[in-house]
Amino acid sequence: MATVSSPTAHAPMTNAEKRVIFASSLGTVFEWYDFYLAGSLAAFISKSFFSGVNPTAGFIFTLLSFAAGFAVRPFGAIVFGRLGDLVGRKYTFLVTILIMGASTFVVGLLPGYATMGMAAPVIFIAMRLLQGLALGGEYGGAATYVAEHAPAHRRGFYTSWIQTTATLGLFMSLLVILGVRVSIGEEAFATWGWRVPFLVSILLLAVSVWIRMQLNESPAFQKMKAEGKGSKAPIKEAFGEWKNLKVVILALVGLTAGQAVVWYTGQFYALFFLTQTLKVDGNLANILIALGLLIGTPFFVIFGGLSDRIGRKPIIMAGCLIAALTYFPLFKALTHYANPALEAAQQRAPITVTADPSTCSFQFNPVGTSKFTSSCDIAKSYLSKAGLNYENVAGAAGSPTSIAVGTESLTAPSGTGATAKDDVATFEKDLGARLKSVGYPGKADPAQMNKPMTVIILAILVIYVAMVYGPIAAMLVEMFPTRIRYSSMSLPYHIGNGWFGGFLPATAFAIVAAKGNIYSGLWYPIVIAVITFVIGMLFIKETKDVDIYEND
Repeated sequence: MATVSSPTAHAPMTNAEKRVIFASSLGTVFEWYDFYLAGSLAAFISKSFFSGVNPTAGFIFTLLSFAAGFAVRPFGAIVFGRLGDLVGRKYTFLVTILIMGASTFVVGLLPGYATMGMAAPVIFIAMRLLQGLALGGEYGGAATYVAEHAPAHRRGFYTSWIQTTATLGLFMSLLVILGVRVSIGEEAFATWGWRVPFLVSILLLAVSVWIRMQLNESPAFQKMKAEGKGSKAPIKEAFGEWKNLKVVILALVGLTAGQAVVWYTGQFYALFFLTQTLKVDGNLANILIALGLLIGTPFFVIFGGLSDRIGRKPIIMAGCLIAALTYFPLFKALTHYANPALEAAQQRAPITVTADPSTCSFQFNPVGTSKFTSSCDIAKSYLSKAGLNYENVAGAAGSPTSIAVGTESLTAPSGTGATAKDDVATFEKDLGARLKSVGYPGKADPAQMNKPMTVIILAILVIYVAMVYGPIAAMLVEMFPTRIRYSSMSLPYHIGNGWFGGFLPATAFAIVAAKGNIYSGLWYPIVIAVITFVIGMLFIKETKDVDIYEND
């Protein structure tokens, strides 16, 4: 194989290389589209595949099945990272798109729990795991492939297009979901229409495979192979040698962990907060999020290009710090503008839960099998599902749990005993009537909503995402040598995003249920972002001037 010369800082990107960037990015958009559908359609998936457990456990179980796809991403990074460093970037992410598209299509055809019983959730989770494995190999390949084609002085700019693909994939999934809902109606969508976006993936798969078949291998990989510098054991070299492992660990705690929680707070948790806590209609929430994404997405490229001039590190660190300092006021502003009636009711008739602390559980149930049956758990479960703030007050040992709404109190029943089901139903009906009587809204009123301000806040959250995410692909590529680049950059990225980011919705939901404050779940991303800021400022070195052809 002939030696491929490396691009210089003065050589502009050729048309052929631009086509490579476009083709690589477009295929990645489709793959993110597939992956995000499970999160966007969590409520319908819960009813179809997890109807065998109670609604609270079913919803948490659905969130965790979404997170399961993120949990296995590091393993996909190891498997496909090794393959990409040994065989090449092109063939590896051709395999990943095939796995992603096929597993998404299967979900669209999969019968529900009522038809298949436990086989339905088991198969669904298996498909989510396959999607996670595929995505674990996809991002590292795409980012590495693009960076190794880009001119050195424009690497941040060109890789930032890959960074837009996750947001564009979410945007596409929301548009397809919205289009199907509007065209067939809510009743049909709830019954069978939610499957259509999954089935559409087969068309996206065909386009993606065709696009990726046209690609050539990256110049850096060809050059490395031609010079015989490839690693024979990239996993061992990347993670078994301290000099490389140290960089991997720093990339995780000093870059990707904070980037991940800022990303998922700005896109996923914002949608979760609108629909589950503020009770904004699903269609309207998707439109608001889509508009926020539309405004914020160009900033991925803006910050990527800016990182070529002032550096990657200052932009990423600033994004983490600003997000941590402003999340509380921004989410409180979301409540103010999206559901002012809820804000007013909380001020007019605050809720207090008085309970024996020893009877209150931390309602984080990763496998959907735990039973929360104490009177405290019954009370808090209802209030958390309703998205309501409440104050915790310690009651006497052995005393029943009481809920005070304004000046009136109700006693919560136990979830055990022969009449438990009827007792709980009566309690929830009475509490719901009491909440309604003092002005707590059952859902957000679109007529009272300040939609422009809501969109502006959502766009600000996306801009934070762009700050931490736009430059990070270039920085991760520049931190590792070509022979182990795919493996080395993929693992910290997917541990950060798959574990720290993927478990954010379920973790935040459990924190809110325990603390009683609808904003308390924000402490999770805030703490992680601050840790990343401190570690990153102290130990991460700037990389924008690194020559990736000499970093071998």
